[in-house]
Amino acid sequence: MSEIISTIANGVWTPVLFLLILGGSFFFLYSRFIPYKYFGHAIAILRGKFNNPNDPGQINAYEALSTALASTVGMGNIAGVAAAISIGGPGALFWMWVTAFVGMSTNFFTSTLSVMYRGKDSAGEIQGGPMYVIREAMGKSYYPLAVLFSLCAMVGCLPIFQANQLTQVIVDIGVTSEQVKNATFGFLGYTISTPKFIIGSILMIISGIVIIGGIQRIGKWAGKMVPLMIVIYFLSVFTILILHIQDIPHYLWMIITDAFAATNYRGEPALGGIVGGLIITGVRRASFSNEAGIGTAPMALGASKSSEPIREGLVSMMSPAIDTLLVCTLTALAILVTDVWQTSGANGVTLTTTAFESSLGVTGKYLLLICAFFFAITSLFSYSYYGSKAMSFVAGVKYGRYYNYFYLATIVFGAILSMTDVMNIIDVAYALMAFPTMISGFVLAPRVLKEARSYFARMKAEGKL
Repeated sequence: MSEIISTIANGVWTPVLFLLILGGSFFFLYSRFIPYKYFGHAIAILRGKFNNPNDPGQINAYEALSTALASTVGMGNIAGVAAAISIGGPGALFWMWVTAFVGMSTNFFTSTLSVMYRGKDSAGEIQGGPMYVIREAMGKSYYPLAVLFSLCAMVGCLPIFQANQLTQVIVDIGVTSEQVKNATFGFLGYTISTPKFIIGSILMIISGIVIIGGIQRIGKWAGKMVPLMIVIYFLSVFTILILHIQDIPHYLWMIITDAFAATNYRGEPALGGIVGGLIITGVRRASFSNEAGIGTAPMALGASKSSEPIREGLVSMMSPAIDTLLVCTLTALAILVTDVWQTSGANGVTLTTTAFESSLGVTGKYLLLICAFFFAITSLFSYSYYGSKAMSFVAGVKYGRYYNYFYLATIVFGAILSMTDVMNIIDVAYALMAFPTMISGFVLAPRVLKEARSYFARMKAEGKL
């Protein structure tokens, strides 16, 4: 079964690679670089300069971005980038950069549409996201795309990867007894790790306390926890980089040269060679980490209290920049400069743990444990919102609430699975989510550009730019 899932994941990501990179490049050029010109304005929006409590929506722009970042700045930044380097070497990070850079334009267009074409769910609540954009703006002939997105989102937004990697880092660092670490029990013919099952169950209870409270509680928790976890992580990584500062220029150059030589690529060839395989590895891991073009950020930004869609598009644009260009780059450099990517043979979060421990000793391990807990637990909170919204779209709000219980149960399931199986399952769902998101963006791009020109002209006339 694992081989079948892996084959499907590899096959489906070939067309998605072109869709995300070429599609993002189209948005970048078509916008005439508008979103990049107003990055400072996006920061002002995020700081609350234009907040209006009477605008439609459920949470403010900061809480919406925090919710989006709580899902994107997560274990993908600690474990996902480590997986990319363990397979592709330094060159994988270059293709992650490319994906993130064009993904900023993608997020601008798709999140703007998510506010322009908000719809109401079965309870009459205003909602946003690619499925509502398709339903409200594109007509009945495109409706199957909305259903496809929602069904795949219910799988893609499950917390199995976050639960899997957080459980792994807790076992690696927090469980010192080999006897306890290797303890197992049998269930329906399967051998299950006892410590992983216990940890998964505890994570399920913690997540349930927040998740059942809905998007307002998720937004408030994310708004408090995201800045804290980023600060702790940054300080830890910066310390590692300072200790190895002489090696940074070498690896920065190696990231660029290896992206086209693929001399450290250890995966299967694709698109005619090993460089193609490296590109797919980088794009897959970047898309898993920052989710640009996948459609999750538009669901979060669609809940913002705003009457100006362009503002939410600008805020959403910052997500790939923070997630991949900043956080993933720091993680990758910490792994590279410590040389553990060549010497340890580890993968995923274990590789990042090895990097922290090699430079910071035992303290480094426990700092990473703290960071991983915050990264993963906020992701566990946020993804439930996406999945329940998707379920509500397909079956109604009444049944959407039941999704949360299913979601919580899969935390335990994810904790005991292998990392490879978990990543492949999510990769397949994410790939299929990208098609409706990008297609709706292409079809409706002229409307976004028209709205952008109108918005910036008004802001200039009012002296707000």
